[in-house]
Amino acid sequence: MRITAKTKICMVIGDPIEHSFSPQMHNAGYKALHIDNQYVYIACRVSIHTIDSFIKGAKATNIHGISCTMPHKIAVMPYLDEIDKVAKKIGAVNTIINNDGKLVGYNTDWLGVLTPLEKLTSLQNKKVALIGAGGAARAVAYAITNKGAKLLIFNRTIDKAKTLAEEFGGTAYPLNAAEIINNADIIINTTSVGLHDKKETPLPQKYITKNHIIFDVIYGHETRLLKEAKKQGAQIIQGREMLLYQGLAQFKLYTGHDAPETVMRKVLL
Repeated sequence: MRITAKTKICMVIGDPIEHSFSPQMHNAGYKALHIDNQYVYIACRVSIHTIDSFIKGAKATNIHGISCTMPHKIAVMPYLDEIDKVAKKIGAVNTIINNDGKLVGYNTDWLGVLTPLEKLTSLQNKKVALIGAGGAARAVAYAITNKGAKLLIFNRTIDKAKTLAEEFGGTAYPLNAAEIINNADIIINTTSVGLHDKKETPLPQKYITKNHIIFDVIYGHETRLLKEAKKQGAQIIQGREMLLYQGLAQFKLYTGHDAPETVMRKVLL
């Protein structure tokens, strides 16, 4: 690191945040492009109850870029000065740029979902079972419906699933309707189940087959969902793939430079 008084600060906020790999990934990219004197990336734990104070502080201290993870993707939106049209359609923000005191929100999560999926299959007319209805789920819904997939949303709170289904043209189901999940081509978990307790899974193994593609957005360790999917012979996508591809798009927004994908992937591996 070649930090000076001119170095711009970027950060990821969440609660919890200690598990995040974003600082290592972005800082490795800065170093590879020899711009580590211009940018530095850190992590800050921010409570959902203090998000308004944080935004005021970010403006006051001229923080250059902010990445939002759970639980801030939706909660931060009322405090921004402007929201990009894609992020507005998704209804969630994962990237904030400070333009001379004007905070503009973007969403790159949908690219983090779409890119690794399209490396494996076309999404046209595929049935996609989406587990969860939070900020990450909204990005998934936007990504897959834009490519002609059929959206099935499963959530513990059925009303949230219905709201998301109405916005993106999907169908809502309770989380325990696993026999319907079984008929999907692709299953994507966007909940935190498996993040804190590696023994937890949002979907029993018996509902997974070798014909499924299983995508878990949780990263940092291989979740029980993915381990059991491999046992069943399903294709899997690790959460680090979403982290990488949404991060590459963020990197471009923060710096104006194309991200060094090979270097940033190596950090995650």
